[in-house]
Amino acid sequence: MSRTLELKKQVVSEISDKFKNSKSTILVDYRGLDVEEVTELRQQLRQAGIDFKVYKNTMTRRATEEAGLEGLNEVLVGPTAIAFSEEDVVAPAKILNNFAKEHEDLEIKGGVIEGNIATLDQIKELADLPSYEGLLSMLLSVLQAPVRNFAYATKAIAEQKEEEGA
Repeated sequence: MSRTLELKKQVVSEISDKFKNSKSTILVDYRGLDVEEVTELRQQLRQAGIDFKVYKNTMTRRATEEAGLEGLNEVLVGPTAIAFSEEDVVAPAKILNNFAKEHEDLEIKGGVIEGNIATLDQIKELADLPSYEGLLSMLLSVLQAPVRNFAYATKAIAEQKEEEGA
């Protein structure tokens, strides 16, 4: 019995550490998805570097208490899978939200963003944000605009002076 209890404590500690170390964590109800759909979802998440696991709710509740996230306990009902991302804040929300749009059976239950419990609306807003690369390209286009306009103005002045000189 003590061996089983020790293993359970290790699992609770593992889950708690994942909650603490993740930039974002999303909890989903996956009932109704078939094996093929779950495999597809796991593959998408794995490619983004997201850890996606199913734990017993009792162990997850203990881990949320250990991590100071007791507010998540109300969504820990029924089958719950958890997506942990230590790298990207936006990726889990974006992937799961897009997958839920295509597959009605996947339901986002709640989550944690940067150590704070997030509402469904906050998770959906996060999912609607452009990716890092998208934001970077937007920033670069904004930074390039004044230089481009200056170059056009300089070219126009040079052409005007050439016409006056000819």
